[in-house]
Amino acid sequence: MAGGVFLTAVLLVAGIVILFKTVRMVPQGYEWTVERFGRYTHTMTPGLHFLVPVVYGVGRKVNMMEQVLDVPSQEVITKDNAAVKVDGVVFFQVLDAAKAAYEVSNLEIAMIALVQTNIRTVIGSMDLDESLSNRETINAQLLNVVDQATNPWGIKVTRIEIRDIQPPRDLIDSMARQMKAERERRAVILEAEGHRQSAILRAEGEKQAAILEAEGEKESAFREAEARERLAEAEARATQMVSDAIAQGDVQAINYFVAQKYVQAFEKLATAPNQKFVLMPMEATGIIGSIAGVAELAREALAKQQSAPPRNPPPPRSTFPGEG
Repeated sequence: MAGGVFLTAVLLVAGIVILFKTVRMVPQGYEWTVERFGRYTHTMTPGLHFLVPVVYGVGRKVNMMEQVLDVPSQEVITKDNAAVKVDGVVFFQVLDAAKAAYEVSNLEIAMIALVQTNIRTVIGSMDLDESLSNRETINAQLLNVVDQATNPWGIKVTRIEIRDIQPPRDLIDSMARQMKAERERRAVILEAEGHRQSAILRAEGEKQAAILEAEGEKESAFREAEARERLAEAEARATQMVSDAIAQGDVQAINYFVAQKYVQAFEKLATAPNQKFVLMPMEATGIIGSIAGVAELAREALAKQQSAPPRNPPPPRSTFPGEG
């Protein structure tokens, strides 16, 4: 009786184990490989599957979602012999579960080693300044090389990012001093350029002002010369008229001419700015005689006008009736 109960319990446990070995449910985002007596046969996709116990078994459970792999920091020597610390991250996705399970052993370690090796290769071919400023170029080169290398493993590397490139502390201080000196040099150049431009503009302004002033003086001299020319012409006409009057026997014209010049000279002397009070002896008879000559000229002109024959008046119009 006891032996029968024990056998029943063993069969029940065996049945439960066989049931769990037979029914397999693959979760979403994973693929499981199936092996028959240890050899790969096919891959189970997400969902419910049935396997023959003992004969078939689950080999590897492969994550098919995109994964992030952290690349540890390492020292890299650049082309100009500068030691820098570099780390990064890798984004990849398994496309073929069978290749990822059986083509490489320990996939993550292999990928980390591959990325670190190519980081040393890419950055080692660049100068320090180039490696610090061309991070996108480094990422593109790494992605191209690593993706081709991992393609036989059934993996697609979607992105590689260099997270940090850290030069030595003394090199950072030297770069900071260099950057400061470069900025100061640019500031000095800009200031000198500003002074130069200011001097050029000031010189241009002074040049234009001198040109305008010269043009003004030229115009003023031209106007003054024109005025003097007209005054000389008037003076010449007056002198000619006096000469004609003298030639005709009119001696009083000389008195008029002399009196006019005498009065003008005395007016200039009296209105001079450096004289406050003027005392000068002069003969009153001279200027009075000249003025008398002017009066005589006026009387002669009036007599000639009165002795001229009168003009004939127009005939009176007829006012008889019937005349037009």
